[in-house]
Amino acid sequence: MNRNITDRLTRLSVRLEELNHLLSSESVTANLDNYRKLTREHSEIVPIVELYRAYQLSERDIQTAREMHSFAEAEIQAGKEKLVKLESEIQKQLLPKDPNDERNIFLEIRAGTGGDESALFAGNLFRMYSRFAERRGWQVEIISQSLSEIGGYKEIIAKIIGQGAYSRLKFESGGHRVQRVPVTETQGRVHTSTCTVAVMPEADEVSEVVLNPSELRIDTYRASGAGGQHINKTDSAVRITHLPTGIVVECQDGRSQHKNKAQALSVLAARIHDKQMRAQHAEQAATRKSLVGTGERSERIRTYNFPQGRVTDHRINLTLYKMDQIMDGDIDELCSALMAEHQAELLAASVQE
Repeated sequence: MNRNITDRLTRLSVRLEELNHLLSSESVTANLDNYRKLTREHSEIVPIVELYRAYQLSERDIQTAREMHSFAEAEIQAGKEKLVKLESEIQKQLLPKDPNDERNIFLEIRAGTGGDESALFAGNLFRMYSRFAERRGWQVEIISQSLSEIGGYKEIIAKIIGQGAYSRLKFESGGHRVQRVPVTETQGRVHTSTCTVAVMPEADEVSEVVLNPSELRIDTYRASGAGGQHINKTDSAVRITHLPTGIVVECQDGRSQHKNKAQALSVLAARIHDKQMRAQHAEQAATRKSLVGTGERSERIRTYNFPQGRVTDHRINLTLYKMDQIMDGDIDELCSALMAEHQAELLAASVQE
C-alpha cells in the first residue's frame, strides 16, 4: 500500500482513539453543536479504521503462512487477493466525503410541461419517494402542497427525516420525463410530460445560514383549501421572501402561524444553503462535467416509459424493466448505480491528481 495512504490511516486510527475518549466524557453533550460534529466525524472514521485493521490482520496472516511451510501456496494467494480488495475499499473510504450526506432533506417536486398529466406524474413521483422512505424506516413530513384539480400536485414540498437521506437521494435532482397514455386521452395516444425534482440537505440550524431579519419580508394570510374550520378562520399561513435572493417560501399546512413560520424558515435556510453550495461547485463543474450530471433542475436525467415498462437514467445509460417496482419505491438499484458511478469518477480524479 502507498506510504502516504498508510500514514493517513495511522493518523485516522489515532484520531479515532481521541474521539472515543472525547465522546465517553460526561461533559460532551454540554455543547450540542460540538457533540454533533464529533459524532459525525466518529461515524465517518470508524469504517475506514476497521478496514485498515482488517488489512493489517490479512498482512499478518500472509506473513504467518510464509513462515509456516505447511501452509499451501493457495493460502498465500487468497490472502493477497483479499489485500487487493481491502485496499480498493480503503481507497473508496478515503475519498472526500460530502459533508451533507448524513443529513435530512427537503424534497421539492413541481409539475412541468404536460398540464394535468404532469401534475398526476408529480403525485406518482412523490408516492415513489415516500414508499422508498418507508422501506428505509424514514419519516416523511409534507411542508406545503398545491393540489391539481384532477389529482396529483402542481407542487409539493416535503421533509424526509432519516440518516443518510441526502446521500441516497442527492442524485434525484433534475428533470424527470414520463411517456404514457394519460387518463384524459381518448385516442390512446402516448403523451410526454415532465416534472422537476430538487433534493436539498437540511441545514443543521437556521443559524448555519445567516438570515438577517431586515432582509426578510414576512406576510401572513388566511390558508386556502381543505383544512377544516379552524385553519380558515385565522391568518395562519405564512409567506417569507428573502429580499437579497428573491427566494419565496410559503407554508400553510400547519395549524398555527408559529409552526408555519418555523417550517418556512427551515425551507428558506435549506434553499439558501443549496444556492451557496451550487455557487461553490460551479467552478469545479465547469472544469470537468460530472458523470452523474450537474444536478441542474432543467436537466433531463430520467425517462419513465410506461408502454414499454422501462425506466432509463440518461446520465449512466442504465435501463431497468421494472416500472411497477420502481414506482412503488424500489429505487435502490438506481441510487446504488449512481453512487458507484460518482465514486468511480472521484477515484479517477484522485489518481490524476
